[in-house]
Amino acid sequence: MLSKNEASLWGSWKRASELLRARIVEEISAETGLSDPDFGVLTRVVEDGGGAMRQNHLAESMGYHRSRLSHHVSRMEERGLVTRRQSGDGVEVVVTDEGRELVALARPIHAAAVRRYLLDPLTTDEQRALGVVLDKLISPKDPNR
Repeated sequence: MLSKNEASLWGSWKRASELLRARIVEEISAETGLSDPDFGVLTRVVEDGGGAMRQNHLAESMGYHRSRLSHHVSRMEERGLVTRRQSGDGVEVVVTDEGRELVALARPIHAAAVRRYLLDPLTTDEQRALGVVLDKLISPKDPNR
């Protein structure tokens, strides 16, 4: 069982992360119609893959099970945001012109929202400290060492 202070910290973490993400996603969606997963797929493929990316690599980069990503990409295909093509022994997700236009529109909205809700309320020192803490949480040391 968590102590009162531990439970409070956990609750604050959850509320802050959920609220910030929801605000940012809401702004992107309101202006572009892109959902959070849509934006994630498009930005990864455009930035990491230059416009095409292996579907299994994309799933891994998003932390999605392959079938979950496949279903989502199918919905994006129906909306004309991406296509898929065979590539060797796998499948590549390819961003369409419409997908490129929407992600180009969404990027500055995303950047402005991240600044407004995450960065602007913090001092430069607090931003650095938060970065250190988040890096520790992303790559924790093995507790058995």
